[in-house]
Amino acid sequence: MHIPEISSIQKQIQQGRFTVALTLAKQLLENTPEDLQGLYLAAVCCRYLELYSDANSYLARLIRLFPSYGRGYQELGHIYRATGESSKALENYLLAVIRNPSLHASWQAVSELTDNNEEQNTAKHNLDYLQHLPKALASVLSFIYEDKLDKAEKLCRHFLLQHPKHTEGMRLLAKIAEKHHVLDDAEFLLETALQLAPDNHWLQFDYINILHHRQKFESAYVQALQLSERMPDDNASLLLLANQEAAIGKYDDAIARYQSLIAKDANNALLPLLLGHVFKTIGQQQEAIDSYLTAVELNKSFGDPYWSLANLKTFSFPQELIEQMLFQVTQPTGNNEDVVHLHFALGKAFENQQAFERSFEHYRLGNQIKRDMVNYDSEMMANNFSLQKKFFTPSQVNKLHDVGDPARDPILILGLPRTGSTLLEQILSSHSQIDGTLELPNILAYVQELNGRKFKHTDARYPKILEELSAEELAHFGQRYLKETQIHRKGAPYFIDKMPNNFRHIGLIKTILPNAKIIDTRRQPLSCCFSVYKQLFAEGQEFSYSFDDIAKYYQGYLELMAHWHQVYPKQILTLDYESLVASPTETITKLFDYIGLPLEAACLEFYKTKRAVRTASSEQVRQPINQKGVEQWKCYELYLAELKRILAQ
Repeated sequence: MHIPEISSIQKQIQQGRFTVALTLAKQLLENTPEDLQGLYLAAVCCRYLELYSDANSYLARLIRLFPSYGRGYQELGHIYRATGESSKALENYLLAVIRNPSLHASWQAVSELTDNNEEQNTAKHNLDYLQHLPKALASVLSFIYEDKLDKAEKLCRHFLLQHPKHTEGMRLLAKIAEKHHVLDDAEFLLETALQLAPDNHWLQFDYINILHHRQKFESAYVQALQLSERMPDDNASLLLLANQEAAIGKYDDAIARYQSLIAKDANNALLPLLLGHVFKTIGQQQEAIDSYLTAVELNKSFGDPYWSLANLKTFSFPQELIEQMLFQVTQPTGNNEDVVHLHFALGKAFENQQAFERSFEHYRLGNQIKRDMVNYDSEMMANNFSLQKKFFTPSQVNKLHDVGDPARDPILILGLPRTGSTLLEQILSSHSQIDGTLELPNILAYVQELNGRKFKHTDARYPKILEELSAEELAHFGQRYLKETQIHRKGAPYFIDKMPNNFRHIGLIKTILPNAKIIDTRRQPLSCCFSVYKQLFAEGQEFSYSFDDIAKYYQGYLELMAHWHQVYPKQILTLDYESLVASPTETITKLFDYIGLPLEAACLEFYKTKRAVRTASSEQVRQPINQKGVEQWKCYELYLAELKRILAQ
């Protein structure tokens, strides 16, 4: 049977031949029942033919399969409007523009149906923006929100060839680059556009967010301060400033600003969530809990505050809140992130109750959904590991020896996440000569810069490009690292960079900073891998959502670390979490012998040290060392046969 093409169905619709178009759409769906465009066009045909029940059926399937597809909600809005259900129509038009702000028809409908002044103003602003947007860029915007990034980039670049100084075109190309995780391109585009249009606050908003994403917090703060001075009554600019204040450690200022915003916008659940994050970071746990619970109360379907409570690791969910999460996780939603957060929170809630079967089921479901959402390629990662081993041979390492900056300041804690690295950082930063900082992104940013846009398989420029750089250029990378990380330091001679993924780039680190201390934190394989599996990471650990990916990554890590030990003998300290728990004084003494500093009493009483901690272990490291974290996997052993089998291989 001939399968109709989407273009032929669209042509029939444009000609008003809806019955023919519906017949073709049905033929297409018989062969490919989950085709997005087929389902959407079938629903459109049914609406024009006033077959509203059939249209709803197609749209229900569409939204279940593609919950972020804005046009599906717009079509539902059209149907409810046609049947006189204005409130449901408005609800779906609003859902549509959340997922795709380029939908002119939905904004128009919102402006006509709502009696809310804020929604009216937002709709008016967006209609004005879309009406003045060149047709090509309107298509680019739509492609971006429908995740057709290759189409969007091709069309946007073509437009900019004809209009090279069009700042909105540059802004949209930066948005595409951000979605491709090419953040240096995005930053450059926005910086250039701002030079052409320095008063364009939308450009500045995006520029600040990119700087923040790249953890250039000081620059982001300066920009946000400027924007807030230009727009002193604008809540969005004030929120942006509060976020930057929190990022650079101005916690009192951030708290005051969040609280001021909450007083003006008491129904916005995002604000108490962000406030809770600051309280958690500075160790005010009860205030954090109260803020997260406020966010939950304001929006019961918002998954992030539930997970934030679970991620404290010390919060015990009352049964009422568990029932609320169980109800919310069964409700239809267009936001898979909320569902993922809810499942991980339920996993922790049932873990606390020692209901391990129910706990594991929610961890499994959360990981399954998240794995489908992330773009992780285990083969590409294995190839990246292989490229490191092929390039950094003993002879190559000898050639690159002592060409970098000789500073002894950096102490890099690296390895896999959930291996006790935050505990180790807390111990080290309790020393008077060592500053604790963050998981700093600088090394990973240099890798991206060296690699350019070629990052697949053998086409990767990095690490081979290091051969082409002079000793001065390599030393400059080391100097840049020291300068760019200065904002996170408080004056001590040494400082910690706790980015776990830096283990992939020890060769680069030892080239540009030959005297940096490197500590590899380890944990028993099942303990490590399962702890990774039941942790929902903000970003950067895309391997962590399936047993197969985790086990392959763990094996790749072991092999790469063995290689680094071979080419940099006696320069890397491996520290086992289990040894630290079993013999803390002996292990901590060994640690400071490696650093070359005398052990101080405060390092043995690290849990008394008052400092900001941003990772998932923030509350655990404020307690003395205990056995709680050791071999937690045994409670789940019945459900870990697959993981054990893969690790055994």
